[in-house]
Amino acid sequence: MDVAVIILSLVLLIYFAYRGYSVIFFAPIFAILAASSQGLPIMPTYTELFMAKAAVYVKNFFPIFLLGAIFGKIMEETGMAKSIARAIIGSLGPKYVALSTALSAAVLTYGGVSMFVVVFAVYPLAAALFREAKIPKRLIPASIVLGAFTFTMDSLPGSPQIQNVIPSNFLGTSIYSGPYLGLFVSACMVLCGVSWLTYRTRKLQGEGYGNYTLNEEPVSDTPLPAWQISVLPLLVVLVVNYIGSNVWSWNPDLLAPIAAMKLPLTASSLKSVIGTWSLIIAVACGIATACAIGWRGMSHGGFKGAVSLGAGGALLAIMTVASEVGYGNVVAALPGFKTIAASMLALHLGDNPLLSMAVTINVICGITGSASGGVSIALDLFSKHWLEWAAAAHMSPEVLHRFAAIASGGFDTGPHNGAIITLLAVCGLTHRESYPDIFAMTLFKVLMVVIALAFVSVFGFA
Repeated sequence: MDVAVIILSLVLLIYFAYRGYSVIFFAPIFAILAASSQGLPIMPTYTELFMAKAAVYVKNFFPIFLLGAIFGKIMEETGMAKSIARAIIGSLGPKYVALSTALSAAVLTYGGVSMFVVVFAVYPLAAALFREAKIPKRLIPASIVLGAFTFTMDSLPGSPQIQNVIPSNFLGTSIYSGPYLGLFVSACMVLCGVSWLTYRTRKLQGEGYGNYTLNEEPVSDTPLPAWQISVLPLLVVLVVNYIGSNVWSWNPDLLAPIAAMKLPLTASSLKSVIGTWSLIIAVACGIATACAIGWRGMSHGGFKGAVSLGAGGALLAIMTVASEVGYGNVVAALPGFKTIAASMLALHLGDNPLLSMAVTINVICGITGSASGGVSIALDLFSKHWLEWAAAAHMSPEVLHRFAAIASGGFDTGPHNGAIITLLAVCGLTHRESYPDIFAMTLFKVLMVVIALAFVSVFGFA
């Protein structure tokens, strides 16, 4: 019965998100509904559990959301994001428009541009070319998902996206952890995703673009900066991030003055925050580079407008995810979930923790509808157990990091996922029209967990 209540709560959250209602408002309502049915008091559950866990998430990751959104907005307003996307899409031509859309999104995402901003930058160009090539518009969201929400989000080593940063906070690792595993899984994901989009394009040939009017704006003829110049801010982010994570020697006493104050939520060790600090500095350098290169081409209020719009977007994005994190933590505190958790921890199949980790992270990401929210909850609950198990199996934390990141991008893309809702809204499409192909990408991403397990078993990078 306890498990059934959790499932009912999740179904209600998915339904209301599917209908377009705010997750920020309804996540606590359905969390409290589940909690009160299992004996937890309503107000303490809301203020001391839901809000406390949401606040921890905001504390840890808001700087990355904020700077990433501002960086993306500046790249958008200066035209540099569109310049990169146009160069890629134009070079491959209409025949490969789905592939070029995915590749454009991938380059921007791996370069540090917020996934939400990538959608706005790539969609207008993709829509124009899909219409010209007479390919159904309903394939655009899946193309963007492949490029922005899969391998560049969590599999490629060095990805500056939050899903790749979170494991470093719990495991004391680097965002470059598990490079061979990450590269192999990324190649497999690209192969599966492109094969599916090619198959769907051929199957739907003759259907045409469709009679759409919502968000159908012509591509602007405004001159854009050269793509060779436009990629420089992305390269700056990647290079500075690598130096901060792997080359720079951080002073081990940096945290000491703050730790002495005994403030709440202070990091327990320098190792757990180096990844976050490196990325903050890297994105800040990317912002400075983008401004220096493209300030003349800024529109909508220049730098001031980009900061304001980016900050507003970051606030909405992190509060959506934080609400999902709060919801997931309330569910994790319930007796019904403890039954589920016990069964997860009992998954001692094989001699390492990877299978247990894969199932656990996918379940929690599915519950929260968020890769970053789900993996942070899972690692908060089980990382010590997994680290001890990995040590006993002579497996390095770096493999755990890459595997946790890969697993986070599975069932997170449910209908209630905030990024999916935003993507469909920007494209002017509905779940009914485009979600089946998005779900195909989700299934491929879950398959990547199996491929990662096989890779570790065969090559033994542990």
